[in-house]
Amino acid sequence: MFDFNSHMVLLIAAAAVVTFLTRIGGYILIVKMTRIPPRVEAALNAVPAAVLTTLVAPAFFIGGWDTKVAMLAALLVGLRFPSTYMLVAGWVIVMAWRHSIGA
Repeated sequence: MFDFNSHMVLLIAAAAVVTFLTRIGGYILIVKMTRIPPRVEAALNAVPAAVLTTLVAPAFFIGGWDTKVAMLAALLVGLRFPSTYMLVAGWVIVMAWRHSIGA
């Protein structure tokens, strides 16, 4: 039924502690600073683009043509309109493609 493995429990606990320390450490570091250095500010400003790239790039390169076309259309819509329209455009293209051509 349930196999208790003490090594796995210790590994999960260690990962939880390290994750907590990483998150709280960043908070404490930022709070202690009286002024954020320009390099740190530049790095923090780059985080959203880096996260978006790690989410979008694998889907683009692994996905089929429906995904590629929808992502490119969403990119073009996103350059001109709010993000909700971008999401809707990508979704509509994928659904239309899969309904008419197949996945």
